[in-house]
Amino acid sequence: MMIVRILVLLAATAIGCSLLAWLLTGHPRCRVWAWKLTRGTLVAVIAVLVLFALERIFFSA
Repeated sequence: MMIVRILVLLAATAIGCSLLAWLLTGHPRCRVWAWKLTRGTLVAVIAVLVLFALERIFFSA
């Protein structure tokens, strides 16, 4: 669980830096990069939550 938290923190930092770079430079490539990171992070978080739910359903004692 600690690894998941660290990865989410790193993803949030990368998204924030990317948006900051877009605000400072105005280059749309930075905004696109932030959007791709956001989508990838959301997909990964949803996948982890589904795995936790499946673990809870199938392996509960």
